[in-house]
Amino acid sequence: MVSGYSAGQATRSLRRALRPTRDIAEIRDISQVASLVVVCQGGRLRADQREPLPRLPGLLSFSILRDRGLPVATRRTMRDVAQAAGVSTMTVSRVINGQPGVLPETAARVERAIRRLGYQRNDTARQLRRKGQPTQTIGLLVDDLSNPFFATLTRAVEDAARRRHYVVLIGSSQDSLTREREVVAAFCARQVDGLILTPVAGSHRFLVSQMAQGTKVVCVDRPAIGLDLDRVLVDNRRAAQDAVHHLLDLGHRRIAFLGDRDDVWTISERYVGFCAAFQAEGLEPDQRLVRRGLRSRTQAAAVITELMNMADPPTALFTSNDLTTMGAIDSGRCAHAALVGFDDFALADKLSPPISVVTQDAAAMGVAAAELLFARIGGDSSPPRELILSTRMVARGSGEIPAPGSAALGRIP
Repeated sequence: MVSGYSAGQATRSLRRALRPTRDIAEIRDISQVASLVVVCQGGRLRADQREPLPRLPGLLSFSILRDRGLPVATRRTMRDVAQAAGVSTMTVSRVINGQPGVLPETAARVERAIRRLGYQRNDTARQLRRKGQPTQTIGLLVDDLSNPFFATLTRAVEDAARRRHYVVLIGSSQDSLTREREVVAAFCARQVDGLILTPVAGSHRFLVSQMAQGTKVVCVDRPAIGLDLDRVLVDNRRAAQDAVHHLLDLGHRRIAFLGDRDDVWTISERYVGFCAAFQAEGLEPDQRLVRRGLRSRTQAAAVITELMNMADPPTALFTSNDLTTMGAIDSGRCAHAALVGFDDFALADKLSPPISVVTQDAAAMGVAAAELLFARIGGDSSPPRELILSTRMVARGSGEIPAPGSAALGRIP
């Protein structure tokens, strides 16, 4: 045991230091460890030294020799690979980094040693040695990864990054500013070269210090209010207005609005468009049919049931995101009401009737945001840009049900 520690302290230190190992869960107590050797940047730490394990600078490798017949667990180093292949560590480094100057047969021997030993490059230590150089990583923070829209956007960003040999760190904010700050801090602590964010409501001045240190930032789906940053958006207001006009043209006046929280920028913009469609006809929406703050399909389904149980229920529904659209369908109460949803979703065209939607290309938004970010990382210092991508109304059937008592399909005064 490392002297100067209680068994409990040493065990906790050991677990923290050796967390990457598969069998660390087997180390229940320090008494199971017969001897410990840790190799760090400062050299070899022996079992009788007092240096606390969590404070070791740049842990590179470790070996545990345990009693009770348990196997040896080892994290391999470049030196181990060099020894196994019979070459220098410089030769191993050249092979790992794809640099020239190594004979093919020597490179093959090094690669065989890497596979046999299970060696993995320590990119954190590598970047510490190359301070100030790009890390080939970016961070992506969206609202909710389980949402089909954000899942598609995330895949597009990953694909764009992979083509440039970048790794993407992915997180979700769940529309919490506190969580957003925590995830951004974690990404920046890992020295990401840039961030793609779907900002939540609230101040984003905390990004200024990161940007001052060279981290590039691009917003997607929503802007960061108060900061002049690159952003990729759609015209949510106009798209919603056109969709509601479509329902008004079919004679509907009692049109319900279902949406997420008021402070979600996209939902706020779509609600403005919803109201603008009525105002253009000299009408006002019935506020009793407006429901916001819906964060799940279950909540949306419950609201639809409530609305349809009214003495004068809505004849049409405008659901302002895919989750509220799916919740409306889940309720089983929309068969005779017209329905137009914002955002397409899987199997929407296979339902009866097929669901009419406003589509926005989440993949195109992800690609555009990634292209902007990589341009900034590459040195583009032009003024911030706003890209507005198009939306499209897809009439499939659910949104083409005319209002009761009206057979007209054109504009009804």
